[in-house]
Amino acid sequence: MHRHAVENIDQADALLLGRATYEMMEAAWRLPARAGARPDWMEPFARTIHVAKKYVVSSTLDRVDWNAKLVRGDLGTAVQELKRESGNGLLVGGVKLPLALTELGLIDEYEFVVHPRLAGHGPTLFAGLSKHVDLRLVNRLEFGSGAVAMRYEPSR
Repeated sequence: MHRHAVENIDQADALLLGRATYEMMEAAWRLPARAGARPDWMEPFARTIHVAKKYVVSSTLDRVDWNAKLVRGDLGTAVQELKRESGNGLLVGGVKLPLALTELGLIDEYEFVVHPRLAGHGPTLFAGLSKHVDLRLVNRLEFGSGAVAMRYEPSR
């Protein structure tokens, strides 16, 4: 899973994150970590996300660092501008931001990773979506852990 995430981040021009996801990822992955804080197999992901360019959508943060810039103003306009600048695309993470971008029709591809664990709690992806979005499966990748990554494009 971490190798797959590294590949995804490496292929994108930047990460586009909401405030909560940015703060969670920064707390978990910002370098340098204290010695022995994480297993060696996590280090490639930590190094990759640490150096990745990040855009943070937030109306409450005054500033960001960790190779990040704040995105303010109209979300649709800001993301359309970022997409025009981008060569390989943006990688979006979180719960609320993907919902907002889906409502605006600004997501070109979705990847859902299903893990073999039932949690029974936590945020629900796309809760409150105002309309159905039909998707077409374009790729599927199974991991030794039993997790499955499925990549979809919106049907046009």
